[in-house]
Amino acid sequence: MLAKVAERQMHWVRWGLTIGWFLLIMSLFFDPVSSQFTAPDHPWSPMRLDPSQCILVQGECLPEQSYALGAPIFWGLIVPSAIFILLVFGHEFWRRICPLSFISQIPRAMGWERKNKRENKKTGKVRYELVKVKKDSWLAKNHLPLQLGLFYVGLNCRILFVNSNRWALGSFLLFTIAAALTVGFLYGGKSWCQYFCPMAPVQQIYAEPRGLLASTAHEGDRQTISQSMCRTVSPEGKEMTACVACNSPCIDIDAERSYWQKLTDPQQQWLYYGYVGVVVGYFLFYFLYSGSWDYYLSGTWSHDETQLNTLLKPGLYLFNQAIPIPKIVAAPIVLAAFGFAGYGIGRQIESRYKVYQRKKHRPLSSEEVRHRVFSVSTFFVFNFFFLFAGRNYIDLLPAPLPYLFPTLIAVCSTLWLYRTWQRSNNRYNRESLAGRLRKQLRKLNLDTAQFLEGKSLDELNADEIYVLAKVLPGFSKEKRLQTYKSIMRESIEEGYVAVDQVLEGLQQMRKELDISEKEHEQILDELMAENPELFRSDRLNSREDSLRLESFRETFLETVLESWKDHPEESHIQELAQVFQKHGSPEDLKKLMAYLSKSDQNMVAYLRQEYGISDDDEMIALRRTEPDELWQVIALNIDVINTLVSDSTESENSALRKLFSEIDTDGSGGIDIDELKTYIKNITPDFTDDQIEMMFNRADIIGNNMITYEEFCVLFKKIGQQRIALK
Repeated sequence: MLAKVAERQMHWVRWGLTIGWFLLIMSLFFDPVSSQFTAPDHPWSPMRLDPSQCILVQGECLPEQSYALGAPIFWGLIVPSAIFILLVFGHEFWRRICPLSFISQIPRAMGWERKNKRENKKTGKVRYELVKVKKDSWLAKNHLPLQLGLFYVGLNCRILFVNSNRWALGSFLLFTIAAALTVGFLYGGKSWCQYFCPMAPVQQIYAEPRGLLASTAHEGDRQTISQSMCRTVSPEGKEMTACVACNSPCIDIDAERSYWQKLTDPQQQWLYYGYVGVVVGYFLFYFLYSGSWDYYLSGTWSHDETQLNTLLKPGLYLFNQAIPIPKIVAAPIVLAAFGFAGYGIGRQIESRYKVYQRKKHRPLSSEEVRHRVFSVSTFFVFNFFFLFAGRNYIDLLPAPLPYLFPTLIAVCSTLWLYRTWQRSNNRYNRESLAGRLRKQLRKLNLDTAQFLEGKSLDELNADEIYVLAKVLPGFSKEKRLQTYKSIMRESIEEGYVAVDQVLEGLQQMRKELDISEKEHEQILDELMAENPELFRSDRLNSREDSLRLESFRETFLETVLESWKDHPEESHIQELAQVFQKHGSPEDLKKLMAYLSKSDQNMVAYLRQEYGISDDDEMIALRRTEPDELWQVIALNIDVINTLVSDSTESENSALRKLFSEIDTDGSGGIDIDELKTYIKNITPDFTDDQIEMMFNRADIIGNNMITYEEFCVLFKKIGQQRIALK
């Protein structure tokens, strides 16, 4: 829901929430004001204590006195709000406002992150790379059990130490903040959120595969920025991804993709089923401890002055009889027992549901069965949580609001379940590939107007795109194969599918385009011959790495083009163009960088360090250059940039008319693909036909296989505006 809100705006929102959080923590240590609102003699406060009320705990009335509101507000309002946000508004909303996630990024913002020194033994070149959690490390493989363990410890700490003791809660929160800062220093990216934060598993349960009102990352054209706060803003104000590929699959980039890729992992059963059991056990413990529900529902547990004094006293009270098990032992036992019970019951339900589907002759795959049971588990635990969470504050609301709130919870969770129940991995892949098919249909410039009834290609949903591909008369077998080849190359480049999984990953697309497996193998062989680097075993192919390299490339090219805009030299531009091809090498790029100013060289070095870019990464990134960036290189090479950024409209139009006429050699009033190829290869011979075709399609807005003068002006004026923005 907040995915499209500008990062600069969200930055200030996070600052506001973080300051508010620190003020709350400060109030836990010193608050002479709020306790007045809970005093029995307060004239109007709805939170004042009722001296006549008796809260029974193990058969005796619990003595109460006025209390500060910091801890009750944190547990009764803030924590439940986070759970509601996750399921309704999605992971992207929460991660973009989470103060702790924001705080964990302070070392990155201050340049304090730990770095490793890397030296090229052949060239002696030294680089510093961010330290990231290695993908084959113990932490990478076992972070979910670690986070679940921390979550379990945290719940026990709540019951035993920090629920109502303000100093203990304040110290607990400060310790958590210090831990987030420490992890932010030790590891790059969002390593605190991905590998350590005890709330991360909770976020996964409620926010995956997608929040009720969350946006989608897999539909539409190529994703260029993460859904969450893994973003940065350049000095020129351009928003770009700050992804350093710290985890894969990453919930911050595409929550639903992350869900489907991890679904069959056995650890996920512990997460979903164990979590349900622990949550049930947590709320039930208050009844087992006190002997009634009044202790929890009244909110007394959040300001119980006797909390620390009862650690060694009986922790269970059943049938009006205290059980001689110390509370400090009873709480962990109850939570663990319910956690294991939840895991066992969940697995049994999953197994029985699979058998039931077979008996009804409606067999579902193991993946579909697990998805549905996980969805029901989330639905149940969300509603169960809100039977208790914040109940004492909800009951203070004027009628009929206390009755409308449960209705809101039921409606939101039911709508979420209805939509989530229908999701599947196949459906997700179908929608993802539809965006790539839309892009290829746009490139082919086929006549689609008669089939769209006034719509554009971008307005069609996934099913409509596939239907259109089947009925288009000009979409011949040859073009289908060409389209499939482009989709395969793009999918591998962007990390959508791994090289060894491309047959399975593109199965849906082959079915839609009527491509046989034999034809698939032929196309794969062609791609391997044309671009062997794409299939290197040591090449980074994840979606996360693709975003990391893309962000580096965009910022790198902006820095270089901005540095050269006032004094473009043809030889330098030619060398830069060579870097886009196989002719360019890291050594060639190093020579090019010597032409930059000292400050720009430092900026490039900073970018390499920030994104953890090796020599190979750099070359891979630059060879993925986009059409707009290629046009900027051409504009710089023909020295039209200075005209575009001038204040004179007359000189701008004159320069563009002259340039257009030079390319339009037959004087037809339009530039065709052959004319563009001839012109570009005369000034930058290293541009490939594929790159020039991408540039042509970018400029051909109407899609009639001809660049008109009006389209030409739109393109170059946009380039001029981009350069002005960089000034």
